[in-house]
Amino acid sequence: MELKLKGKTAVIAASSQGLGRAIAEGLLKEGANVVISGRDGEKLAKVAEELKQSGTGQIVYKQTDITQPEQIKELIGSAIEHFGQLDILVNNAGGPPAGSFDTITDEQWQSAFELNLLSYIRLIRESLPYLKKQGGKIINIASSSIKEPIPGLLLSNTFRTGIVGLTKTLSEELAQYGILINTVAPGRIATDRVRHLDEINAEKLQITRQEVEEKVKGTIPLGRYGKPEEFAKVVVFLASDANSYMTGSSFLVDGGMVKSI
Repeated sequence: MELKLKGKTAVIAASSQGLGRAIAEGLLKEGANVVISGRDGEKLAKVAEELKQSGTGQIVYKQTDITQPEQIKELIGSAIEHFGQLDILVNNAGGPPAGSFDTITDEQWQSAFELNLLSYIRLIRESLPYLKKQGGKIINIASSSIKEPIPGLLLSNTFRTGIVGLTKTLSEELAQYGILINTVAPGRIATDRVRHLDEINAEKLQITRQEVEEKVKGTIPLGRYGKPEEFAKVVVFLASDANSYMTGSSFLVDGGMVKSI
């Protein structure tokens, strides 16, 4: 299958590690030019150096706090400055803290809203003038909680589902410009975020993290955690020209874990 990504330009939010980094590597391998971003400039520089031989695409980085509107503008501007165009936007953000309704403060609600939903809105807004020129792809990374709420992750359960509403609504508004937008939701993918959540659960249950992991694997039909590169392959396909008729949809990459239809 020809993905036709060579020469395309992608901006990937929160891409210094985990799923974002895997997506960057996948796009580079297909010849796309990539702008990675994150809050830690030194870490971004190291990742860019590590990934620059991954494929024929070029990689640059831009230190960005996606809760800050001006820095979002600078991130999108850096893609235009370096590559002269923008074809793909991958919205991604670190997960909000765990907690129950009784423990979460107004400040935490506001912070999670700005990080996990408003940042996506702002990134899309800044990208649209460039995407409208020739069409393009927007992929919003969410969580399996869009289909089945995860106990103890109230903030994520609330704002990740907001991403689905945003995606579905914009799929109709943006179709006239040839812009396709979809949501991709990871299940248990082996990242630092998932490891951290397993550690929290282990502490609550007074067992080891490894025991928690084995319990979770027992709920996954494929019997294991996914690899970041497996998740990235789905995103790369949706970002490519091979995806020409899928928009407004939500895709789970979860090994069959989520039981909802």
